[in-house]
Amino acid sequence: MAGGWAMLPILVCSAAALAIVLERWWTLRRKSVLPDGLGEEVRQWARSGQLDPKHLDALAAGSPLGELLAGALAVRNRPREQIKERIEDTGRHVVHRMERYLNTLGTIALIGPLLGLLGTVIGLIRMFMQVMGGGMADPTKMAGGIGEALICTATGLIVAIPAYVLHRYFRSKVAGYCIEMEKQATALLDELTGTAVPAARPRRAPAAASNAG
Repeated sequence: MAGGWAMLPILVCSAAALAIVLERWWTLRRKSVLPDGLGEEVRQWARSGQLDPKHLDALAAGSPLGELLAGALAVRNRPREQIKERIEDTGRHVVHRMERYLNTLGTIALIGPLLGLLGTVIGLIRMFMQVMGGGMADPTKMAGGIGEALICTATGLIVAIPAYVLHRYFRSKVAGYCIEMEKQATALLDELTGTAVPAARPRRAPAAASNAG
């Protein structure tokens, strides 16, 4: 109430930021995105031929990594380039869902200080207008009015700083997940197309070569 009407949108932003942080924290848990051992299990499915539609549907619904691998398995009989394109297309959708609401969180981090500054400026204008009208000649009251006006700026910063830090944290977390998912998808692609890199053959020693000659 001391900060004026501009405190209302700041409080709404704080509630929205808290809801987004809790939802993303729960959704982006590692065991929910990258279940342990899933990549190896799926490659074992590919080796044994256990790739009926029920397996693929359950795999896609289980986790973002499972959805990515299921997309590759759905076109496993096609050429390597087509499988790779399907992985890339599915990956874009998966990443988009993992980044859901993060733009909103970043927007809150951006506009929080601006809303606080707006409330402060409006409060100062109102106070100086009262001074001009002779309604606040006491310097003590004027200092108190300035303090109340600055409440908006302080509140906006209190909302914006954690929102910005958490926005960067979730972005980096999604980027790390994408790298690990790419590794698992590449391993499955090599398994499906049989393009694993063979072990290098040892070179014959020059002496042995000369003896053979």
